[in-house]
Amino acid sequence: MRRDFCDGIGIARLLNATLVMPKFEAAAYWNESSGFADVFDVDYFIQQMDGFIKVVKELPPEVASKEPFRVDCSKRKGQFDYIESVLPSLLKYQFISITPAMSQRRDRYPLHAKAALCQACYGALRLTRSLEQKAAELLEAIPKPFLSLHLRFEPDMVAYSQCEYQGLSPASKDAIEAARGDRKPWTGELARIWRKRGKCPLTPNETAFIFQALSIPTNTNIYLAAGDGLMEIEGLKSIYTNVVTKSELLSGEDFLNMHGNTKAALDYYVSINSDFYVATFFGNMDKMVAAMRAYNGLHNTVFLSRRAYAELTSKGLDGKELKQALWLAHKEDFAMGRGSALPDCFCDFKS
Repeated sequence: MRRDFCDGIGIARLLNATLVMPKFEAAAYWNESSGFADVFDVDYFIQQMDGFIKVVKELPPEVASKEPFRVDCSKRKGQFDYIESVLPSLLKYQFISITPAMSQRRDRYPLHAKAALCQACYGALRLTRSLEQKAAELLEAIPKPFLSLHLRFEPDMVAYSQCEYQGLSPASKDAIEAARGDRKPWTGELARIWRKRGKCPLTPNETAFIFQALSIPTNTNIYLAAGDGLMEIEGLKSIYTNVVTKSELLSGEDFLNMHGNTKAALDYYVSINSDFYVATFFGNMDKMVAAMRAYNGLHNTVFLSRRAYAELTSKGLDGKELKQALWLAHKEDFAMGRGSALPDCFCDFKS
């Protein structure tokens, strides 16, 4: 959500257009009803974007009754794609709806569009006051120093990956099977190729093994930044015993009534403020957290390599030999700076 919104700001500035505050797509995010204003401070955002781009909360009356003209931007990536292909529709219909492409060439934007995007992502977007207070309360409750771990091993994640795993509990197998739908797992040689490409999520047990290979002490305080339904978590907790979650640290009816969006916002806040951040996947949240941490001068960020783990285990390595090889595969990433993993490395100014 944050990624698409930041991209939308850059595109609106490219087109010299007014941006209408977006509505979250319930089908795309946890099937819930929370809106932008439930997560982000709208008034603060509009105020901070003044001088960069015009932002309005609602459509003007003369346009509000119309359906927007929808423009497919799935293949639009650079400045001229939007100016040549999207701007004519905006001028003709006055009101268009777009979904930014997943892979943007923000680095090729002109300076004025880069400035608007950077201001939006790193200066103007903040959580609502109540949500930030709850996030600060959560951060305060976590034993220090601590490592924030974004672990992705939920049934839908595994089902989407089309990977199969040996040794899972019957409950995990049932949950994955229920989430698969038409996505059947790869088998035979295709499954081996797929896994060696790093397409399969790390299990909690594999994560713990890589942690040991990186000499992360087993008494490390770990905050688990993850959603509901995480499977096989005992594979991590049996080795790393100081693992805490937001549901354990926060209580009260307001937390119980939180939706997926607001709970994810808590994880994001804690992760960008943690002493260390480790991710088992390279998803949207991980990219945004790494970028914000680097922007704030926090470089203790590591992405565990699923590909290295799969390639090394496929060669028959195990025990000390595997740990040594995993250390060599990760050692250059221990103090990650502004590398290729950061999507907005041109946002290096401070206002």
